[in-house]
Amino acid sequence: MSYTTRGWYLEDFQVGQEMDSPRRTITEADIVQFAGLSGDYNALHVDAEYARSTPFGERIAHGLLGLSVASGLAAQAGYLEGTVMAFTSLDWRFKRPILIGDTIGLTSTVSRVRPMPSQGGGLVTLQVTVLNQQEEVVQEGTWSLLMRSRAAGSPDAQP
Repeated sequence: MSYTTRGWYLEDFQVGQEMDSPRRTITEADIVQFAGLSGDYNALHVDAEYARSTPFGERIAHGLLGLSVASGLAAQAGYLEGTVMAFTSLDWRFKRPILIGDTIGLTSTVSRVRPMPSQGGGLVTLQVTVLNQQEEVVQEGTWSLLMRSRAAGSPDAQP
């Protein structure tokens, strides 16, 4: 049995193209697990009493947890599955807090496609916007990804 990727190849991306992801609710367990994984036990994330005294009035998710979940949601959407070779750069802004119980999803818009035949593919630049359930922008920025090319002769590439 062989595995066939769902991911898009460099040739599938067109400037201006938009992709949406599934959505996911951020839970208290997500925050606790991320604190344990990252070692970031900032009271703003893990101490309910302290967090009540902040401008947010409650605990908020780590900004990097939001970014990590966004990356996972893009993977779940399928266009990166098995065809992304590297995440090469990122320019990211944290616009609003992500609260426990917020449901987030992302929209990605292709802003640049640059073939790099010597790398077996090319760079795809995405403008990424993470939205909460109220369609408020919570995070946004630019991701650059090295994507495989069909022309590079990938064994599972389909014409």
